[in-house]
Amino acid sequence: MRITKLLLCLFALLVFSQGFAQENTVTAQEQPIPSIQGAPVILDRDTLLYVYNPVGSFSKEERAAAISRRVKELAGEHLFSEDSVNVVDHVLTTDITYLDRVIISVTEADATFAERPREELAELYAAKIRTSVSESAKQNSLRTIALEIGLAILVLIIFYFLMKYVNRLFQYLFQKVEEQQGKRLKGLKVKNYEMLTPEREAAVLLAVVKFIKVVTVFILFYILLPVLFSIFPWTQGYAETLLSYIISPLSQIVFGLVNYIPNLLTILVIVVVTHYVVKFLRFLANEVEEGKLEVPGFYKDWAKPTYNIVRFLLYAFMFVVIWPYLPGSDSAVFQGVSVFLGILFSLGSSSAIANMVAGLVLTYMRSFKIGDRIKIGDITGDVLEKTLLVTRVRTTKNEDITIPNAMILNNHTTNFTTCSEQSEKGLVLHTTVTIGYDVPWPKVHQALIDAALACSNIEKTPSPFVLQTSLEDFYVAYQLNAYTFKAGNMSQIYSDIHQNIQDKFNEAGIEILSPHYRAQRDGNTVTIPAHYLPQDYQAPSFRVEQIRQKVQKDAIMSESV
Repeated sequence: MRITKLLLCLFALLVFSQGFAQENTVTAQEQPIPSIQGAPVILDRDTLLYVYNPVGSFSKEERAAAISRRVKELAGEHLFSEDSVNVVDHVLTTDITYLDRVIISVTEADATFAERPREELAELYAAKIRTSVSESAKQNSLRTIALEIGLAILVLIIFYFLMKYVNRLFQYLFQKVEEQQGKRLKGLKVKNYEMLTPEREAAVLLAVVKFIKVVTVFILFYILLPVLFSIFPWTQGYAETLLSYIISPLSQIVFGLVNYIPNLLTILVIVVVTHYVVKFLRFLANEVEEGKLEVPGFYKDWAKPTYNIVRFLLYAFMFVVIWPYLPGSDSAVFQGVSVFLGILFSLGSSSAIANMVAGLVLTYMRSFKIGDRIKIGDITGDVLEKTLLVTRVRTTKNEDITIPNAMILNNHTTNFTTCSEQSEKGLVLHTTVTIGYDVPWPKVHQALIDAALACSNIEKTPSPFVLQTSLEDFYVAYQLNAYTFKAGNMSQIYSDIHQNIQDKFNEAGIEILSPHYRAQRDGNTVTIPAHYLPQDYQAPSFRVEQIRQKVQKDAIMSESV
């Protein structure tokens, strides 16, 4: 209510002062030319003089309007001095100046039309301007200053109440946040981890509200200063400067957004088209992976990596296409940063690029897939994960080993699973034992085959078989080969086979050893099996009877001594 009354009083004061100014207009001095033929120069609704002649491309009306504007600017100056209005004579014109500004240029045509010398007419116009501007300044200065002060007080009062209600609003918000602690503000949890307790969440919200309050108060003060500065003429320049700090960036942003709309629409079309193309390719990849769509020569396990490669290429192509439409893409800074990132990527990622290329090659080589039992170099295990950079393998000792794809590509890879799953016979496991020449080989073969068949994971058909891989100096090398479809249980199968070999050989009376022979041809039994020898064959004996008697005699003599 008080603000309304104050506004009404200020409005009445403004109306009264305007009426008073209209009643006290300055009476014009005598004009040498009838007023009906010229364009008037007016100050505060009072005609100071008339302009009758055009100058150059300016008509008399345009000259009169320009002179009126300049005189009005003089009347608005609080420190106006009559002594600063001077008459300066030139070759073609006589100028009426104020300080360093030209107010009127009196030409020979003006003087001829007025039937007065050019200098005399200029002095007459200068006197008119001095008198009229001084009287206007005297009449309007006190009233203008009073109105400006009153308006400034009104603005401050409005700002005071605005700040008061803003503070009340934020106090209300602070109170509400504190009241909701433990009710709606129950904290923030991610799975089992409590990121924010109710107290911390309330503190964060209070900090956000305080920040908003500070920003709001700053904005209000920033708006207040230009408003106050714009009221007084001698501070209007500061108001324009402060407003330009906000208006200029905002106008640039607004006009930039408006001008960027065509490029934005182009980018939007490109992104939408690329999105739906990628979506269609994902549908095709899923169909191929599920076996619903068959492409000759294209395997199911190629579907997902091929989709990822094509998707990456499409998005890269999309980025290249929309690059010229991005704001600032043609700036030197943007180009410099992009060149720097390109050099950094090319210098620091040579190994990564090599691994990525190797990952792509391995994908299409189809050397192995997840879950396969493989051997890379001296590492044997099951494939856990295949990525573009590395392959992770879990060994039989439950060790997780990460192998770069480039290393896999440079080594030979053995896949035990594909042999056991895709082959009709299965994977062939083999182990070698060495037995002396004195044991018949059919007996060894049968013992080895029986040991293999005793394993539950060894296939009965096709039957295990034995190969004699070498005939060494002292023994024969027997290699047992058996089929299995359980490549993942290789370690246990080998262990079972070795246990069964020991049992079967013991049952057959075969010693698992590699004997070394020292053959003395005059008494030793030959190592040829018995069924190869003639029926009347007798092994020669050593001739040691005399030596034995001599030894006995020497022993008796030593006892008697």
